[in-house]
Amino acid sequence: MVEKPKLHIIAYAALGKGLSGGDNILIELSKRWADKLNITIYGGYQIQQAACAKNLQGVIFNTCPSKTPFRYLERLFYSLRQAFQFSDIGTIYTASDFLHDLLCGWIIKLRNPKIKWISGYYLVAPPVFASNSPYRGFSRIRGIGYWLMQRFTLKIVNKWADTVYVTSVPEMVHFPNKKTIIIRGGVTIPKYINPDIKKEFDAVFMGRFHYQKGVLELIDIWDKVCKIKPSKLVMIGDGTLWNKCQEKTKKLGLQDNIVLVPFAGDNIKDFYFSRSKVILHPATFDSGGMSAAEGMAYGLPCVGFDLEVFKTYYPRGMVYAKNKDEFAKEIINLLTNKAQYNYLSKQARDFAVNDWDWDKRAKEIYNQSFYI
Repeated sequence: MVEKPKLHIIAYAALGKGLSGGDNILIELSKRWADKLNITIYGGYQIQQAACAKNLQGVIFNTCPSKTPFRYLERLFYSLRQAFQFSDIGTIYTASDFLHDLLCGWIIKLRNPKIKWISGYYLVAPPVFASNSPYRGFSRIRGIGYWLMQRFTLKIVNKWADTVYVTSVPEMVHFPNKKTIIIRGGVTIPKYINPDIKKEFDAVFMGRFHYQKGVLELIDIWDKVCKIKPSKLVMIGDGTLWNKCQEKTKKLGLQDNIVLVPFAGDNIKDFYFSRSKVILHPATFDSGGMSAAEGMAYGLPCVGFDLEVFKTYYPRGMVYAKNKDEFAKEIINLLTNKAQYNYLSKQARDFAVNDWDWDKRAKEIYNQSFYI
């Protein structure tokens, strides 16, 4: 019997409560590649818990214990130690561009050039003071550190990685001499959508509560919507702006119009997507984002800002707005124009089924990664 090739996934940077796009990608790919590859996932207990919650089986976990309150540094030191102890063969897949993952993969590649290194590099941040920068206030300090770190890690990846996973077409420009594979992401298509479920919410948002995702702008947008048509929005997620979102909702008197729900797994997503009419994707800077596609799989048309990346990422099923006033008008149009709503709803569902199904995406990515 021929032994399956080995894939070592480095995911030490998964530290928070929520599941990032990169974390979700590695789990969904692993679920569909476990029959072809011997997969080991190196990371903290968070990634193991998330994988188990998504019923990932047939892989090995090499889990870093968390023994101190300084989890960030502790995980970094653990990943570096793992890099210098690593003596296996196969392919290394670093799940993010954060130092916990990328440095580990780089060191392993330096120690054994025969190892194939796939680098997941899903977002290249703009300069902190650029007009489209997602960093504001005190978060600019973190943004400066991240931007400087990427000047260093981009050079490493461009010189040493064999393959780079990027999120969308515009990101390819950062890796001009590398084999790049556009991952984009995927969704698990619901097999049955009950048409009799009451639509309790006019719109739904799901994602990190972060400046990049436009959550504060979304509250302003919803205030404009409610001034014309009182409506209800559910915002699902977690992140550093959770308290600011609560405060702003209260300040604008929208407590009856906006519901904030912590993300707690796929059951939460299914419950609210099934009961909503439209999905909103108000990212002010992004390389893509999968949550809109998850809503589209339920037949929810989407409204997003007019970002260049969405022209290739969401060419169908989404309407684009140049500012908050336009965004509010597009929402109201979908909620009041039945013909337009039905047209975009079908377009969104068909796009998700044909272009985003995880089973199809995993097969395509596998063939590109290991055969082509």
